[in-house]
Amino acid sequence: MIERGAEYLDKAEERLTGAESEFVNDRYNNSANRAYYAVFQAAIHALLDAGIRPPGNTDHWGHDYVQAQFVGLLINRRKRYSTELRNTLEQNYRLREAADYRRDRVTAVQVARAVRRAEAFVAAVTRQGGEAS
Repeated sequence: MIERGAEYLDKAEERLTGAESEFVNDRYNNSANRAYYAVFQAAIHALLDAGIRPPGNTDHWGHDYVQAQFVGLLINRRKRYSTELRNTLEQNYRLREAADYRRDRVTAVQVARAVRRAEAFVAAVTRQGGEAS
């Protein structure tokens, strides 16, 4: 039986693989999108692993809520994750927004950094919260 939240870590790893693949194929806008969703899904896994649920009686995880809870509770308060991860969700979110909604394309350098951040973030969550299936 899959532990609740493990599916989010599976999704995070799939999105990270997608980000890496899109990057090597010079599809930087799509890579930025996948790099953000890799960290977003990994953060949801970490929150569930820590007993934190989405607000209300829903299964909806808002971007602001996930960022605030991950940084505020899991990094600052409970110290489950390194402060080096503090800005990852926000930085990758902003780059994804630029890639998805702005006229200019994101650059290879920006996306390479986002993918590296995503790799470190997903690896940290995997170490802390168990392996994906």
